Amino acid sequence: MHDELLSLRNLGKTSVQWLHASGIHTAADLRRLGAVSSYRAVKARGFGASKVLLYAIEGALRDVPWQQLPAPLKEELNRNLGSELDN
Repeated sequence: MHDELLSLRNLGKTSVQWLHASGIHTAADLRRLGAVSSYRAVKARGFGASKVLLYAIEGALRDVPWQQLPAPLKEELNRNLGSELDN
């Protein structure tokens, strides 16, 4: 079975399983929610996601490796997440 999320850059099997368990099943779901809300949904389900997942989702949405996200963008994501960022 083809999993659309697995075809996105940066998202591996575990990340995709967490996203599915959080009600996020398609790239359209991911785009609609955005990186911060998607990350929050995963954390709300109790998964031990680090900030790398936040960056990976943003990179997936932009189709770039998460390591290449500019520092100001990462800082903005962290600010938007606020105190929920634990790692």
